[in-house]
Amino acid sequence: MFDYTAYMPVTKTAKRALRSSKRKEAVNKVTISQLEVAIRKARKSKTSLLVKKASSLVDRAAKKGVLHKNKAARLKSQLAKLLPKKKK
Repeated sequence: MFDYTAYMPVTKTAKRALRSSKRKEAVNKVTISQLEVAIRKARKSKTSLLVKKASSLVDRAAKKGVLHKNKAARLKSQLAKLLPKKKK
């Protein structure tokens, strides 16, 4: 089995696609790392403000296509469970 990632692109369009892919990867990594930190903080402190901030970041990541919409919904559900239930 060959590892095709070790080979450089040959055609002009493949080189352009690789550059684009690397730029997108860098942006996505920043988004994911911010999201992970926000979720970690929200789970640790369980304050309303941090949970809302993490939920907002989840929505933005899903909108950008960094996260799948179902995963975003699952994460938001988990975050919502951290908040105390409102009394009627």
